[in-house]
Amino acid sequence: MSTPNRFDTHQVSNQPPPFEPRDLWADDVVLRQAVAAGGAGAFVAQLGDYARLAGSELYALGFDANRDKPRLRSHDRFGHRIDGVEFHPAYHRLMQAAKHAGVAGLSWQQPRAGAQVARAALSYLHHQVEAGTSCPLTMTHAAVPVLRRQPQLRQWAEKCAAPVYDPRDLPIADKQGVTVGMGMTEKQGGSDVRTNTTIATPVDDNGGYTLVGHKWFFSAPMSDGWLVLAQAPAGLSCFLLPRRLDDGSRNAFQLMRLKDKLGDWSNASSEVEFRDAFAWRVGEEGRGVATIIEMVMFTRLDCMLGSAAEMRMALAQAIHHARHRQAFGKALVEQPLMQNVLADLALESEAALAFALRVAEAIDRAGTEPAQAAFARVATGVGKYWICKRAAVFVNEAQECLGGAGYVEESMLPRLYRQAPLNSIWEGSGNIQCLDVLRALAKEPDSWAAVQAELQAASGREPVYDAHLRSLLTAFGEGRVTAWNARAWVEQLALGLQAAVLLRADSPAAAMFIRSRLGGEHGLAFGTLPEYLHAAELIERALPAAVSS
Repeated sequence: MSTPNRFDTHQVSNQPPPFEPRDLWADDVVLRQAVAAGGAGAFVAQLGDYARLAGSELYALGFDANRDKPRLRSHDRFGHRIDGVEFHPAYHRLMQAAKHAGVAGLSWQQPRAGAQVARAALSYLHHQVEAGTSCPLTMTHAAVPVLRRQPQLRQWAEKCAAPVYDPRDLPIADKQGVTVGMGMTEKQGGSDVRTNTTIATPVDDNGGYTLVGHKWFFSAPMSDGWLVLAQAPAGLSCFLLPRRLDDGSRNAFQLMRLKDKLGDWSNASSEVEFRDAFAWRVGEEGRGVATIIEMVMFTRLDCMLGSAAEMRMALAQAIHHARHRQAFGKALVEQPLMQNVLADLALESEAALAFALRVAEAIDRAGTEPAQAAFARVATGVGKYWICKRAAVFVNEAQECLGGAGYVEESMLPRLYRQAPLNSIWEGSGNIQCLDVLRALAKEPDSWAAVQAELQAASGREPVYDAHLRSLLTAFGEGRVTAWNARAWVEQLALGLQAAVLLRADSPAAAMFIRSRLGGEHGLAFGTLPEYLHAAELIERALPAAVSS
């Protein structure tokens, strides 16, 4: 028996064991049920494999990738301009694992029923452990259907979808897999892309142009190519700008600097200048906004999934801590007020994921069912607004469950908190989403019919829900939904759609979600549920104790 050192002042006790490694599929009852409901049962083995990898190796790599931020390398040591970005090796391993598993291409490589839902679930799993790499993965996935329509760009589409990650700076002909970024906004316009001043000049009869101008946000500057907007002779148009030209030479652009961002530290964002950079037109000249709309549907879905993933990881961390931390004579998870907080967070998390995967299901069915396409057109904007808006306050509440331990970088919560605001800003902030929802409903009658059908399919089960539904329909039908109150109405629509998904799934969370969110029995903060006798069961559903020890 060793003799205690007289300078040892304490023993470590009352601390939770490490959160990882864990099986993010076995942990998540809600995910498994939503995947089954979305018709993606055939992909369960693939999802399970990636969930175990994500909860172990990739979880650890996420800390390294975010600790060592990307660096701009404008020149090599000999003075040659290279405009490259240098990453920690962990970033490349994360990208390799995600690409190989199909986070950027499963839905295009295996185009069968449920493929979009399965790909969405993969994105959700990946984002839980490392969010920054989700940016290039999302853009690469979203670009495929648009690129496939251009005969000269089909090679790009297939290599975007390929389960291969190759970070080398080579022409596309020399690579089996590529990634694609985007450059839409400029200093003077932001979301108002029609004010873009970058000029595109035709140079051949095969859709080739040269671009002169700048981009204020040039996402994923390490990519093999970028989808950009520029003013062609017939108006704002969409283009694919390659990093390397077919002859192997560098394209004529310069990275000016990397953005110093609040979060998203593992990923690079930049400013760029085009100096007669070559690009291929994507879609019709003058139809740039229409061309990117389809991509926006996919990227907005991934914003929903990303925010739901951040909520999920924050909730799991909070429950894990509360189960193993004692205070005032018993475990935190047994304290009534802590149970209220955790159960409330569990309600929010389940509703976010269930709705996001319902939208993925609609996108999956959109090719053969026009009503589902119409629903997805609106639901992506609704979900992008509301789920992303809830993420930051949600993660902060989870931090409080850990106290000071949730505020230090050794935990995952500070990274999640910095990341949480991004999805509400990217691909159009809250006002843009709400106004877009109103425009779609006003100009596309099929969209409003599809939303009504979705809501009405859950009616007749909960009186409070039925009253909420009547209020929504009446306000819109009477023309009382305007730009001034767009946020208030879209918020209520989002809550109604979340409640509808939970009701149709027969979720045990549905009744309390409706009572608190729709029935007014809830305060402004989390942890303000009315008396609830089943809080412990809801916490157990969110993270089974058998896998939390």
